[in-house]
This record gives sequence, C-alpha cells and structure tokens, in this order.
Amino acid sequence: MGRIVVEVMPKPELLDPQGKAVAGALQRLGIDDFSGARQGKRFELSVDGEVTEQHLVAAREAAETLLSNPIIEDVVAVTAVAE
Repeated sequence: MGRIVVEVMPKPELLDPQGKAVAGALQRLGIDDFSGARQGKRFELSVDGEVTEQHLVAAREAAETLLSNPIIEDVVAVTAVAE
C-alpha cells in the first residue's frame, strides 16, 4: 500500500492565531530557540499498490479543490512516502 502526504499552510500574509498560540506556549515553557510558529494541516492519502504519477496528480487536484481553502491556504507539498 502506498501513501501520499499533502501539506497545507495558511497563506503567509494572513494571521495565524493557532501558530501565534503555539509560539507563545513555547516561550512560556522556556523553549526560546524559535522566533515564531505557523500551524498547518497534514493529510495522508492511501492507495492500493505503489504511488504513481497519476496518484500524485489526483492528490494535487484533491488538495487544491477539497483539502485546502485556496483563498486563505496554500498547498505546499504533495509527496509520496516510502513505507
């Protein structure tokens, strides 16, 4: 069985309240190595057999039409993952 990972992030120009909350929590925990944080979404899609180029194209289409809101989010990666 193959797997495809789709990563979606808020557009850089938009506010990211969840990322801001994570950044604040890191500071409160004494983890001050990071200057900021942004939070996105990750989807794992399974296919029977090995991932083909056709699967990746279909995953990209799904990512752009269903898995993300193109007004406020960017699809940043659609990749096959080795098992």
